[in-house]
Amino acid sequence: MATINLTAEVFEETVKKDGIVLVDFWAEWCRPCKMFGPIFEESSEANSDVVHGKIDTEAERELGAALNVTAIPTLMAFRDGVLVFRQAGALPGPALQQVVDAVRELDMDEVRKEIAEHEGAK
Repeated sequence: MATINLTAEVFEETVKKDGIVLVDFWAEWCRPCKMFGPIFEESSEANSDVVHGKIDTEAERELGAALNVTAIPTLMAFRDGVLVFRQAGALPGPALQQVVDAVRELDMDEVRKEIAEHEGAK
């Protein structure tokens, strides 16, 4: 599956779907982003069951701000509408695949339970 461009209009709809969505926040002027781009694209080809979306932080400033993106590249992973991973910095291919594999292996019932317990403790 090819990488898709995400905008504020389709972001929430995309990440709320069942399954895994990886989101790469990037900018044209960012050298680490340019280095990570081909790795992210390779992941999209190797993991056709995972939606790979890119958000141009220059074009989508409000979206980046709403998600507290303060450094790029930033990678976020959503599963079944839940943010389960977030990290700033470019990852090498094997590390990105480890993220994909770890997200696939999550017990989402357990994740939701932990979120509910954490929010109840506030």
